[in-house]
Amino acid sequence: MNIDFNKTDGLVPVIIQDWQTLEVLMLGYMNQEAFDKTVDENIVTFFSRSKNRLWTKGETSGNFLHVKNIHLDCDNDTLLIKVDPIGPTCHTGSRSCFKTDYNQNFIFQLENIVADRYTNPKEGSYVNKLQAKGLNKIAQKVGEEGVETVIAALAETETDLINEASDLVFHLIVLLREKGLNLERIALNLEERHK
Repeated sequence: MNIDFNKTDGLVPVIIQDWQTLEVLMLGYMNQEAFDKTVDENIVTFFSRSKNRLWTKGETSGNFLHVKNIHLDCDNDTLLIKVDPIGPTCHTGSRSCFKTDYNQNFIFQLENIVADRYTNPKEGSYVNKLQAKGLNKIAQKVGEEGVETVIAALAETETDLINEASDLVFHLIVLLREKGLNLERIALNLEERHK
């Protein structure tokens, strides 16, 4: 990457974004050394202007930002780094440093919760109860929720439709996980079909 560190006195702004939800998590700054360390370790390291030193996000909290990919803007003086965040990003304990009203991409977070239940079963978890019943039961639930969504759309209230559609999406996420697939694969397929 041909990053222009000279344009802004050796530092470039870095936007940190969740690679799945696309939520903007924070803004930091990098110099060449911080960028090189980030690339070498695949964990985001900034140049702290207040500490006047390199600072790896998570070095004390353990809330590291694992790099998924790095993009340079058209002027070569700003970076966008998509990350897999471990824990909250903000020092306040919030997921993001920006106070957004809601996470419009909670569906990806839900997918991570379902995947975590598969990896780390939890007593009393509905996901694990479905998983134990197997593929046929999970597929049956998707079918049932699909029919209930259609009925709600045709004959019930908006609230009923929202609730049934939510059940359908949840069970579809579980079915995809059971089959070893994820929403990213579906999104890529939809994008390809759109071309």
